[in-house]
Amino acid sequence: MSLPRPHRDDVTIAAIWLSVGLVLWFLGLHARPAGPALLGPAYMLVPLVVTAGLELVRRALPHTALLAGTIALAADQLTPGSIATVVMFADLVYAAVVYGTPAAARRIPVISGMITIGAFVGFLAWLQEPAALLLGMVTALVVFAPATSGAVVRNHREAADAARLRAEQTALLAEMDRVQAVTAERARMARELHDVVANHLSAIAIHSTAALSLDDGATTRRALGVIRENSVEGLAEMRRLIGLLRDSGAGGAEPAATPTLAGLRSLVAQARVNGTPNGLSFELRQADDPGRRLPAPVELAAYRIVQESLTNALKHAAPGPVQVSVASGERALTVTVTSPFGPRPEPRAPGSRAGLVGMEERVALLDGDFRAGPEEAPGAGADGGPGRIWQVRAVLPLRGDDREPSAA
Repeated sequence: MSLPRPHRDDVTIAAIWLSVGLVLWFLGLHARPAGPALLGPAYMLVPLVVTAGLELVRRALPHTALLAGTIALAADQLTPGSIATVVMFADLVYAAVVYGTPAAARRIPVISGMITIGAFVGFLAWLQEPAALLLGMVTALVVFAPATSGAVVRNHREAADAARLRAEQTALLAEMDRVQAVTAERARMARELHDVVANHLSAIAIHSTAALSLDDGATTRRALGVIRENSVEGLAEMRRLIGLLRDSGAGGAEPAATPTLAGLRSLVAQARVNGTPNGLSFELRQADDPGRRLPAPVELAAYRIVQESLTNALKHAAPGPVQVSVASGERALTVTVTSPFGPRPEPRAPGSRAGLVGMEERVALLDGDFRAGPEEAPGAGADGGPGRIWQVRAVLPLRGDDREPSAA
């Protein structure tokens, strides 16, 4: 296994203290100038060079460097000794705590403290004079002080890393919330644009198709009149929606021009004008207390569901009755729209199923229930009625804490 390139600071530390040790050796300044040594002064260069070499791997192999440095320090005690070797060993203890494993970072300060206490007691029992305290303090400076300093530095670094990680996670969550908010706002705008424009454009498409397919002046004039009326109303709706978007984008409050259940009658009346030439009849059954006010999100969702269902009936329904039923109970508002399901003589307007998706999304946002599809008509075939119908049914919950009080 190849070792990584030594850090620039480690090379600097090793070079400086190796130079200091060589100068001290050349001048004859040793750590223990008095008293005989087992080995001569020349042998002190071996622990010095070994310890300087271990400084180069203090980051890559901190535990190995500390173990080898301990052996080198023990060998240095057999010689007159070098202060540079002792200082570099203290740095190896510090590096083992800072760059080593978490388990070693916890154990080394404890072991160094035990060694320091043992040195105090041992030197005092051996020498039995005040100089023993000085030797104990030197041991503490060489072993215990670097270990505790390394533990403090490591704790600060880990705290800084944790704070930086929390900041990055907070920024990531904030960005995710922003993206989700933008996506939800775009989906809401898409639903509003579809519901507002699709009704008028569908009527324009149907009557323009009829005007092109039938060579009759009266039919053409009537179709052009309906086309003009829906064009003007669609343009007005678009201007209103653009105004809402501009006001919201400028930080202002959204105007209270939100459609409510009170506008269902005019909605059905408009559909009746657009659908009568194609053999469609429209009926509204609204069983509700006129003075009762429902939550604004529920009324808006119900209005848009009826609007989209009428638009789909104009585009796809066979000739026959289209029935709209709105009934509110204590816990939920139920919206049901049925239309004949079968072949029709006029060409069908193309569909993309975006309306069904939009209705389902509106109901899901309110934790309601939504179903749409063909069903057998009640009493089918008994009196000449249609055999199958297309039914849209939405149940919108009315939460007790969201329900608004009735107007006085």
